[in-house]
Amino acid sequence: MTDATALPTPRRRGASVAELNILLVLVAICAVFEILGWITQGQSFLMNWQRLSIMILQVSVVGIIAIGVTQVIISGGIDLSSGSIVGATAMIAMSLAQASGYERAVYPALTGLPVIIPVAVGLLAGLIAGTINGVLIAYTKIPPFIATLGMMVTARGFAKWYTKGQPISFPSDAYAWIGKGMHPVMIFLIVAAIFYVVLKYTRYGKFTYAIGANPQAARVSGINVEKQLVKIYAVAGLLSALAGIVVSSRGLTAQAGMGTMYELDAIAMAVIGGVSLTGGRGTILGTCIGMVIFGVIISGFTFLRLDAYYQEMIKGVIIVAAVVADVYRQKKRSKKA
Repeated sequence: MTDATALPTPRRRGASVAELNILLVLVAICAVFEILGWITQGQSFLMNWQRLSIMILQVSVVGIIAIGVTQVIISGGIDLSSGSIVGATAMIAMSLAQASGYERAVYPALTGLPVIIPVAVGLLAGLIAGTINGVLIAYTKIPPFIATLGMMVTARGFAKWYTKGQPISFPSDAYAWIGKGMHPVMIFLIVAAIFYVVLKYTRYGKFTYAIGANPQAARVSGINVEKQLVKIYAVAGLLSALAGIVVSSRGLTAQAGMGTMYELDAIAMAVIGGVSLTGGRGTILGTCIGMVIFGVIISGFTFLRLDAYYQEMIKGVIIVAAVVADVYRQKKRSKKA
């Protein structure tokens, strides 16, 4: 039996310093937008609750995905299927959440079901998709990039086939309640708190870090690496499904293209938050700060009335810069070692 307390864990001092540095970056970015706001717009960027609440709402759904992606990256993998799983599970859940007796319901025989059914079926679909990713990666040794790329294409194709490309709308009031108001933010905070504790204090978390740091050493220490990888990708799929349910509930509709590019945004949040792409390092708290940084940047660009195509280009630059910074941190640590 593996002793979880004996396994390597991220150095808390190093992790705390990294999180502090990321927080300082957030403060600096906020200060820059605040100054530019007064110069160009004659108003404050930060002192506007409506703008800040919209910003948090916009990134909270992708933040849920980022919590799962963080665990995948810590384990030394990558997940490109998150956005497609969002689209597929949103379609499935919304099709079962049709308002009772509504004449335009997609599946009239399934209208009026208790809200727990579409939610449970949607979560199960995401869990299955994530488990398939994990099984392919763990037992067939397919690189995570290829396995999850295959799931990305398959899940998106399923979402289009499910209703022949037609959107599904008009959910029940109970389903619509899930994404109402600030509920997505509350769901994100609950998910983040749960997995902060799980990664820091449980065997699941210690095993995840151990595999990312050195899979061979983890195997020698008695960890069932394959089983743990399946769990990690299953959790990522489950959280992508939860995001799909939340985003479809919030928008009161589900479309096959829903969730496009969410996977890249989630990866960017994690990497900006200090999660190492080489595995073995990163925290949920860092990802949460990275999520806020991501949201502040996008909201700041909109506030400054920067055209959308410029926003996309700058977003790409930010992702590359975050990866370069990660490579630099790894080289610096290796020299110290």
